[in-house]
Amino acid sequence: MHENAIPSRDASEATPGHTATATPDRAAVTPAGADPILEAICFDTNGLVPAIAQQHDTGEVLMLAWMNAESVRETLTTGRVCYFSRSRGKLWRKGEISGQTQRLKELRVDCDGDTLLLLVQQDGVACHTGRRNCFFRVARDGDLVEIAAPEVSPQTLYGHKHG
Repeated sequence: MHENAIPSRDASEATPGHTATATPDRAAVTPAGADPILEAICFDTNGLVPAIAQQHDTGEVLMLAWMNAESVRETLTTGRVCYFSRSRGKLWRKGEISGQTQRLKELRVDCDGDTLLLLVQQDGVACHTGRRNCFFRVARDGDLVEIAAPEVSPQTLYGHKHG
């Protein structure tokens, strides 16, 4: 167990490598009232877990964001990716302002339960800077070099300068 993780289950009950597929008609909670997916996730002391978004068909890593139990539940229920915005302190439905949405294809929980991998269909760009993904700076010769230009301006995405 990582030192900042809150155990959400007894170690003897751990089942690593959980996978969940988004289906809008899927009940988010099992009939007994327990949610085995949420129980498998070790949320931190703030109730959050990092979530890596990856394009499902190409493997491209798009971004990293944070999820809480409510955003995980909503994502699995609706199939539209929902994160928790730490800066705004509320749920953030990807694309609610920019139109650049993510549709969940599969949610994976890592072996320790402390990181999620979301396989998504990214519609438009993933990064608030207007780039396809958030990992557009590379360490080269002791410096950071941009390897991707914006595909769309943040002004166009948000109607104002963002981030």
